[in-house]
Amino acid sequence: MNATPYRLDPTGGCPHAANARLLAQGAVTPLVLPGEVEGMAVLGHDALRDFLAHPEVAKSAGHFTALTEGRIPDGWPLRTFATVQGMTTADDADHRRLRSLVSKAFTARRVEALRPRIETLTAGLLDRLAEAADAGDGVADLRRHFALPLPLGVICELLGVDEEYQERLHDLSNQVVATDIGPEQAVAANRELLGVLTAIAADRARRPGDDLTSALIAARDEGGDRLSQPELIGTLVLMIIAGHETTLNLVTNAVRALCAYRDQLAHLAAGRADWSDVVEETLRWDSPVSYFPFRYPTRDLTVDGTLIPKGTPVLAGYSAAGRDTKAHGPDADRFDITRAPAAKHLSLGHGPHFCMGAPLARLEATIALEALFIRFPDLDLAVPEEDLPRHASFVGNSVRTLPVRLAR
Repeated sequence: MNATPYRLDPTGGCPHAANARLLAQGAVTPLVLPGEVEGMAVLGHDALRDFLAHPEVAKSAGHFTALTEGRIPDGWPLRTFATVQGMTTADDADHRRLRSLVSKAFTARRVEALRPRIETLTAGLLDRLAEAADAGDGVADLRRHFALPLPLGVICELLGVDEEYQERLHDLSNQVVATDIGPEQAVAANRELLGVLTAIAADRARRPGDDLTSALIAARDEGGDRLSQPELIGTLVLMIIAGHETTLNLVTNAVRALCAYRDQLAHLAAGRADWSDVVEETLRWDSPVSYFPFRYPTRDLTVDGTLIPKGTPVLAGYSAAGRDTKAHGPDADRFDITRAPAAKHLSLGHGPHFCMGAPLARLEATIALEALFIRFPDLDLAVPEEDLPRHASFVGNSVRTLPVRLAR
């Protein structure tokens, strides 16, 4: 057990060195969150797996003691994670109702039906990446020109969001997941994001289409299962943010990993692994989400020998669990796409709140990475890894830009 609470750096940065130090002391650690809010994190793979599926661990903010007692201000940078109305903050029957309304869009059959569209988008974006490199002396920002517009374009098409909104929705999503943001900026970003999504929902209500937003509105208006207006907007918030930020980080981190471990490309060429193995190993080795808020024990709960008091906000330490040597062996900090067993990670969650969009994220990343390295087999970073600017967040885990050189 870590006796001294770990003070999370609101400016983010690479989490892995600190994770290793904390894991060496125990699977659970007390934290100091921004605003001097006390919390805890579960870091060990086995402890986190059990915690995520524990029947006495809730997601509803009604179980967040400091919030219900009025000790969390409106401008707290993590407040949206706790209070947005939707699947990520619902439990039991409410959670099942909300999830059932959205799950129809993410069945294996419907996701696979998106493959041709994703392949077409990918090909077009690779052309744009090449054009950007030609205009930049052979260097282009892969994150801006490729890793971002692919998942953002796909989720916005699914939701029926016009292209005019897409860039602003990404900027607002970035602010919502930032942990170094000031109170006034946090409140303003959340208010604007809700306003934009409310306008989009109103437009879909007036002009229904063959999109998920229209389907959610129709389900809300039927006499059976219903979404309230806050639940509808909260669901759209979740799907916009989770539907592109995590895949953006996944593709970015996979490219960084393959550039650092170029020997792994030989495994692909020799058939010792495939591109889905690249995706799974990236999810384990450099999770797109580092510390995800929040879960709350509904009673005092002992996890791996450590007491987590009832009502404590607990973060899921996905990036730490992915490199836990007790689960992944003494070489857990090495990127190895031939590692067995494949997919032994928690980066897409576990239990009833397992990421519903996992099949789509996996499909997008697999198609994108294979097409990228087939088109540009000599692609490499244009600057040293240590010079890449990190996310200003301990929630998202990646870099803000990824300048690459497409050919030697």
